[in-house]
Amino acid sequence: MKVVAMMGSPLGMKGNTGPLLAGMIDGLKAAGAEVKLLEVGKLKIAPCNGCAKCHVTGKCVIKDDGDKVKQAMLDADGIVLASPNYINSVTAQMKAFFDRMSSPIHCQSFEGHYGTAVVTSGGLTSAQVEQYILGFLRNIGCWTVGSVGAAAFEITDPATRAKAVAAASALGGKLAAAIRDRETYPEQLQARQGMIERMKMLVTMHKNDWPHEYEYWKTQGRL
Repeated sequence: MKVVAMMGSPLGMKGNTGPLLAGMIDGLKAAGAEVKLLEVGKLKIAPCNGCAKCHVTGKCVIKDDGDKVKQAMLDADGIVLASPNYINSVTAQMKAFFDRMSSPIHCQSFEGHYGTAVVTSGGLTSAQVEQYILGFLRNIGCWTVGSVGAAAFEITDPATRAKAVAAASALGGKLAAAIRDRETYPEQLQARQGMIERMKMLVTMHKNDWPHEYEYWKTQGRL
């Protein structure tokens, strides 16, 4: 059972999101998962340039750490995405990576994977970003197991940090159990099937322009 945990804060594990993600990782490891931590602050991930070459060849023309991160996620069973709330969204570093995932969205490359979100915020405003991350995970094909969030003051105050970290740890155990049991989520199924049908239609419409993605869908036996 392999899980990739991606820390989106430029401060890495030293920021307020660090203790929550560490709790998640502890819960995963206690449940038997092997966890690989990736910190965007230590990686080079440039923004998408909109060239659409990934749809044609399946490879990004930008030579940086983007493809390495994507491959680590593909090789894993579960994905944890952690970010502080930066003006009602994820950090610029994490958003740059999200924008580089256009082809995996078209191909639904992460079907069968499981994901969770970890978010901290300056106030009690993590929920919006949690939902944004979970939406991204579902867009690439994952089942989403849940999310955990906390305000910065809950992390910096020892009296409340333990409760927040415990919640993250419990969610890590839940993610590991979902992977182990190959759990499905009926409440996500309609949206998931709708996404698959939309992407299949889009790729079919552009089959002459996006040969890699069209061939991928054919290889999957869905065309």
